[in-house]
Amino acid sequence: MPLGTTLDRYILHRQNAFAFATGELSQLLRDIALAGKIVHREVNRAGLIDLTGDMGLQNVQGEAQQKLDVIADIRFRRALTNGGEVCALISEEEEGIIFTGNNKGKYVVAIDPLDGSSNIDVNVSIGTIFSIYRRVTPVGSEPTLDDFMQGGHEQVAAGYILFGSSTMLVYTTGHSVNGFTYDTSVGEFILSHPNIKTPQNGAIYSYNDGNLNAYAEPVQRYLAACRERQYSARYIGSLVADFHRNLLKGGIYLYPPTAKNPNGKLRLLYECYPLAFIAGITGCLAVNDTEAILNIKPTSLHQRTPLYIGAPAMVEELMGYLV
Repeated sequence: MPLGTTLDRYILHRQNAFAFATGELSQLLRDIALAGKIVHREVNRAGLIDLTGDMGLQNVQGEAQQKLDVIADIRFRRALTNGGEVCALISEEEEGIIFTGNNKGKYVVAIDPLDGSSNIDVNVSIGTIFSIYRRVTPVGSEPTLDDFMQGGHEQVAAGYILFGSSTMLVYTTGHSVNGFTYDTSVGEFILSHPNIKTPQNGAIYSYNDGNLNAYAEPVQRYLAACRERQYSARYIGSLVADFHRNLLKGGIYLYPPTAKNPNGKLRLLYECYPLAFIAGITGCLAVNDTEAILNIKPTSLHQRTPLYIGAPAMVEELMGYLV
């Protein structure tokens, strides 16, 4: 499809390319895009209508909830419920499964409604990450934990929305990864980055330097090698923004385990799985200390894992330090 194609037209074209497509996944992707437009509006006027700052509450992760965290969670939950294609979802902001009441829906969604929300108050890029599965329980029954414990290889679609200097929706259904930039003048996501492929190597490394002394010695040695080569250290503190930059320009993102977070900090189901799914199609690698992210067996809704993701040459070099 040519540059400038609207998201709706692109989704319809992709649907028509498959003889047995019935439209449910297409509608689900449109529902996510709609919620993304609404969150875009709220993010852009947050400073004007007192939507910055925290709620004075903590989410299930023990993290301070920002006002926009709650708003984004509500917007995506409402869009996915009203769309009718999702029977259940899980969210970073909620402890358990969220039942939509649409038991005839064929899909479940795992979502981080607003990643990097600590950046909201200072007008720095934030994002949404989502993962979509076809349910394994019978259609018409109440969904269960089994629907979310399928593993990363069973994703039928995944993506993210970046709220930055422009708002972008990047997603895949397993064939190619495409980016759509939101044009506020027409209220549409427009194809701007077709068939994204990442460079095989890069010169950007992204990590939280404040945790450096808590990282394992092999990781510290790899980072020292990056500094010796005068690579560019770039860390936004928003997983979506850091991943997106490195995806396009070539780089590696690291969130190793520490004594405080021995299992890592990032969540497997709705942060690492979807980005790893995208990574595999664009030519990136995504691993933890011992295996590919998509090979990790899920055991709980909010399971955590270390994450190293980016240009394959850089990830492979890091893994050489870890063996």
